[in-house]
Formats: sequence, structure tokens, C-alpha cells
Amino acid sequence: MNDPTLTAGRRAAILLAKASITGAASREMETLARGVLGGSRFHTVLHAFSEQGSPSLREVLNSLGEAAAPFDEICILPCLLPMEPGFKTWITGAVQRWAQHMAAAGRTLPRITVTEGPSQAAAMLGVLQAVCDGPTTEVAPAKAGAPALGSVIPPQKRRVLVCQGGPCNDAGAALVWGHLRNEQKRLDLRTTGDGMMSARTSCLGPCKLAPVVQVFPEGTWYGGVDEAGMDRIVAEHLLQGQPVEALAYAPSPDKQVLR
Repeated sequence: MNDPTLTAGRRAAILLAKASITGAASREMETLARGVLGGSRFHTVLHAFSEQGSPSLREVLNSLGEAAAPFDEICILPCLLPMEPGFKTWITGAVQRWAQHMAAAGRTLPRITVTEGPSQAAAMLGVLQAVCDGPTTEVAPAKAGAPALGSVIPPQKRRVLVCQGGPCNDAGAALVWGHLRNEQKRLDLRTTGDGMMSARTSCLGPCKLAPVVQVFPEGTWYGGVDEAGMDRIVAEHLLQGQPVEALAYAPSPDKQVLR
């Protein structure tokens, strides 16, 4: 991330949302970040997503942690109402993993804080009250005799799921997803061989094996997937029908560690 404001001060804020799969939602977060920047004590305000969307919390923390002028404080503002207790637990784990990475690299760690939910709820109440007094748009009924909308059942045999849960995003799942989509277009994977479709998902489960990818119809689990690993999955599994054993993890009731 190349943000010219990263060196502008010693206090930074991160607006943390759950997920976004559209450019419009990301632009809305950017607008909110600019609004907070204009009326707060922070010198830098960025946004991130915890489950699905880019940038991930890890990417933004890296950008702030590696800034030329270090920050004394990074405050995380969870954009979630009502606040789920598990969300703060996830934030704590994500920050602690990042801090370990920074410490191992010999970097100076800033103070990390998280805003509390009740004050956000009070502010949101004012926003909702103002919205209620604003203009509305009527939902028009369907026209009589209009043809029913239909959908095509995809003929592609294979499905590739790329986990966008918090740990997977922290481990680089967004890069893996972008690389897969680029290869899907470059190699015309939708119609080549058995054909394939791809999708980002929320947490698939084996978080300690992040980034996680699952390929159907076999249901093969892959862990620790990076761009090079995805290249092998495309070349061997999707195009030749041979699962990549070096990256695959067999279902088991016992816990497995990343190889």
C-alpha cells in the first residue's frame, strides 16, 4: 500500500469491517476513513477487512508498522454493530500474530488499542435517527405479466474455494485469490478441461493451515497455499485431475500442523 499519509504523524487509526466483495463497499470504507481523518486526532486513517475483502488487517498493520516515520499508537475501530465478543477475540489474535512477526523482524512495536462498542452504538443511533428523517425510495411492485427471472445452472465440473477468513487473510489469501482469478482468465479455465468456477468464502475451518483452498468435486483440502502453490493446483489438479499431494491435507479427527 502506497499511502502518502503514512509518514504524516505518530497516531494512526484502522476502520475494521467484516467483509466486502464489491468495489462500492470498499469505496464507502475509503470515504468513511477520509471523514474520520478530517475530524479526529489521528494523522492517518485507513480501512481493512477481517474476513473477505482487501486490504486485510495484516496488510494495513504491515503498512503502518513499516512506515518511515513510526507510529506511537495504532487504534483499531471495529465497524460492527452490535459488537460480537468473538470479533474482539479475533482482533486480539490477529494483532498478537502480527506483533510476533514484527518482533522477529526486529521492528519497534507501536501501542495497539481497540475502541469500545457502546460509544459506537450511541453514535450510530444518532445516524439512524437522521436517516429516518431523510428521503426514501419506494420499492416498485413487479409489473403484471412480466416474465419470471431465470438462472443458468453452471456446467463446470470443478469448484475452487479460497478461504477469506481472518487467519487466511492474514496469511495472504487475498494475493492467492487474485492470482487464481488472473490465471482463470489467462488460461480460460472456465471452459478448459472439466471447466471450473471459483469463489471466495468465509472461514472454511482449518485456520492453522492458512491460507486454505478446497477443490471440488473431490473436496481436496490444501493448506499453506501461495501463488506458486496455486500454479501447481491449476496445472496438476484442475487441468490434469491429479491432486497436489505435497500441498494436500487428508481429513482427520486429529489436529494437523502446517508442513
